[in-house]
Amino acid sequence: MEYYKRIHAESVWRQGRTGRGTGIALLDTGCAAHPDLEGRVKGFMDFVHPFSSSACYDDNGHGTHIAGILAGNGRMSGGRYRGMAPGADLTVLKVLDRQGGGRIADLVQALRWLSLHAGQYGIRIVNISVGGTGQENEAENALLLTEVERLWDQGLVVVAAAGNNGPAPGSVTTPGVSCRIITVGCSQAESSDSFHEVERAARFSGRGPAKGCAVKPEILAPGLDVVSCCPQSGRRRSWYTAKSGTSMAVPMVSGAIALLLEKYPAYSNVDVKRKLQESSMPLAGDGQGWGELRVDRLLE
Repeated sequence: MEYYKRIHAESVWRQGRTGRGTGIALLDTGCAAHPDLEGRVKGFMDFVHPFSSSACYDDNGHGTHIAGILAGNGRMSGGRYRGMAPGADLTVLKVLDRQGGGRIADLVQALRWLSLHAGQYGIRIVNISVGGTGQENEAENALLLTEVERLWDQGLVVVAAAGNNGPAPGSVTTPGVSCRIITVGCSQAESSDSFHEVERAARFSGRGPAKGCAVKPEILAPGLDVVSCCPQSGRRRSWYTAKSGTSMAVPMVSGAIALLLEKYPAYSNVDVKRKLQESSMPLAGDGQGWGELRVDRLLE
């Protein structure tokens, strides 16, 4: 797991930090039953099929992959493919369908549900590895921004993807364009010579600026070829698969924040954002925002 080594997560794990007791809301395609996630999912709401009474499920696989990066314990890989915060609790809100698409209206409903029930489920962090391009209905996009900012104002740490529409300027997706929340882009390591690597923003990662924001995205994290949980099926016998995108970078940051809140539970979302800024490592070239996530520095 070179991506975890690059952001120095393993040194924090050796200290016994797992994100224990920190609740994370996952807004995605759902979450399938997986041995690595056993006992992690504490609640489930389906906003795509709101009248379904089914247990937590994932008919796409994207959400299960994100859940594994957040809170998988690596059981089926002997710990090799563990997630960032395997002691954290997940509340799964299904807002995307089996094709990975969805309606802004469903996402808005999920955010409103969170506004009412976050305390009940112990949720401190909201992970949004989805986003719109801004080409959708303007009024719906404005409403989406209003709802994510409402959660931030309630004290939740909202973390969203910068999207995969880069490298053009102004290509960050909604709701990542909100100036209040934390927006995550994708970094990649590149060889500069035979002995050294430099970290840069991945070419596809959404770039700022965003209207009214000093910096967008604020921070980058690894998101290329990340191996994490996937649903098993008749054709797929592996418990894991690799995926790439800013979607995978977001739970790296959300999971690191869970480790931080385990150590400093009194931190506010503003404290968290400040610590991310102070601890990030500047990137080479056209690196976006403050720099790349460094988990060890974050918890100092």
